[in-house]
Formats: sequence, C-alpha cells, structure tokens
Amino acid sequence: MIDITVLTDHWDSYMIGLRNTLFASLMALAGSFVLGTIIAVFRISPIAALQVFGTAYVELFRNIPLLLVVYMFFLGLPAIGIALDGFVSGTLGLMVYTSAFIAEAIRAGIMAVPQGQTEAARSSGLTYMGTMRYVVLPQAVKIVVPPITNQFLNLVKNSSILGVVAGLDLMYYGDLVNAETYNTVDTYVFVALFYLIMTLPLAYASRLLERRLARSG
Repeated sequence: MIDITVLTDHWDSYMIGLRNTLFASLMALAGSFVLGTIIAVFRISPIAALQVFGTAYVELFRNIPLLLVVYMFFLGLPAIGIALDGFVSGTLGLMVYTSAFIAEAIRAGIMAVPQGQTEAARSSGLTYMGTMRYVVLPQAVKIVVPPITNQFLNLVKNSSILGVVAGLDLMYYGDLVNAETYNTVDTYVFVALFYLIMTLPLAYASRLLERRLARSG
C-alpha cells in the first residue's frame, strides 16, 4: 500500500523539484534544437572545415555517456577557472548531448528533401544559408518530427541526471525525501508519477502534431 503521507508531507519539495526539472528541460529543449539544427547544416555544408567539425561533434557526443558530458561541465570547467553550479552544468550537458542526436535526425531530413529543390533555390539567387533557411529546413523538420519528438521525450527523462550533480531537480529532491523518510519505494513511486505527468502530455501532443502534419502534407 502506498503511503500518501510521503507526498503530502513533502509536497513543497516535490513541487520545487518538478518546477526545476521543467525549467531545465525547456531550456535544454530549445537549446538542443537550435544547436542540433546548426550542427546538421554544418554536416552537409560545402565547406570542408564545417563538415569535419559537425561530424566530430556528433560522433563525440553520441558515443559517450550523458553522465560524462555533464561531468565535463561540472568538474572539467572548474579546472580552467570556470565554475558552474549543478543546475547549469546539468542543463548544458543535457542540451549538448541531445543536440547531437537531433542533428543526425535533421540531417536525415535534409537529405530526404529532393536535390532539385536546392538547385532551384540556388539558381534563383538564394545563398546556401538562405536555401537552407527558407527552402530545405522547413521541409526537413516536417519530415523528422517523429524522431525529434522522441528525442525531446528522452531529454525530459534524461533530466534526472541533474540529481547526480546536485542540480535541484525532481530526482535530487526525491533523494532528499528518501533520506528523510527511509521510505524508498513510495518516495520514488511519486517521483515516477511526476515524470509521467510531464512526459505523457508531450507524447500525446507529438502524436497530434504528427497526424496534423501528415494531413497537411
């Protein structure tokens, strides 16, 4: 039987953690999408140096654990005189890590856009960046809505990594409640419920968006 007093007695702690998790997730969502789009454009750029940078970025951050990326900010930067708290370090790590996956999804979408549209845009006088911005990327993003929304869902769940670096997120406050109550199962059941409250509406919204885009396409 679930002990509801774990939730009622520590409601404020759960709410602070939930609020911080939402804030970190929203910032990382926006940042990873923008950064991932830039890296995707780099990867198919006609400039060799940008291609190399984009490829190296994706291969690096897709093939190391998220925890190490967060530690790069939380423990690595202080070694060169830049100190960040757990919340900022965790959010930046989450953003950089997710952007590598989003970059690959968007690159796949760009490659799916017919080459003739790029050639037509360039022949009409648009620059490479103008072609990407006005012709290719709007179509590419529409194509890759399902994988991108999956990455956004993963990001919200992965935000629990902030708890490892005292990032004041939901998992961090769950650990504090557990340390106070010694009621491990009930404490983390409520943590899981709050994560479901965040992720289920996002999953539903992504399905609605996917269907709407399919109808408009």
